[in-house]
Amino acid sequence: MKNPPGTDELLLEKARQASDGDLQAFEQLVSQYQRKVVANCRYLTRDPGYAEDLAQEVFVKIYFGMRRFEGRSSFRTWLQRIKINHCLNYLKKQEGRALVSTEDERVNNAREFALQPGGEKAAINRSERERITSVLDAMSDSLRIPLLLRDMDELTYEEVAEALGVSLSAAKMRIKRGREEFRRRYGALHT
Repeated sequence: MKNPPGTDELLLEKARQASDGDLQAFEQLVSQYQRKVVANCRYLTRDPGYAEDLAQEVFVKIYFGMRRFEGRSSFRTWLQRIKINHCLNYLKKQEGRALVSTEDERVNNAREFALQPGGEKAAINRSERERITSVLDAMSDSLRIPLLLRDMDELTYEEVAEALGVSLSAAKMRIKRGREEFRRRYGALHT
């Protein structure tokens, strides 16, 4: 959900002009974007356990960089750029690290992963989110990341191309192929 034009920039300017210790305007910006940034970090990195930490690190970068922000783009675009770069850097650092399988007995028996009692609607919503997550997790980074940037972050094709350092036609093709693969994999879950 987008804020009315200029709202974020006004809050950013208030945060920049605030005296030391006055975080009210900055906290408003964080509260407006925190849930989406956490979700984006989760989907971009496939690391639900670290998504909140990544999001917090993004906001720390925003806080310490806001005085240097020149306003050549909107706050939202600047935030997305920082988030994308931070998550891509995280992914590069994670290459080659071992992951624990969900088939591991220790994981299956861990209390943290036990389902808690809840309503039927919550179970259906969780089940749907899990299906979507499993489809996204099964996709390659080269298709998943552009798809998420376009459809979840609502970046333009040009912004996706710029964020990933690829040509516009390459970005469009990756998004198209990502959508096709997502539909195919998601459809296979329901057959």
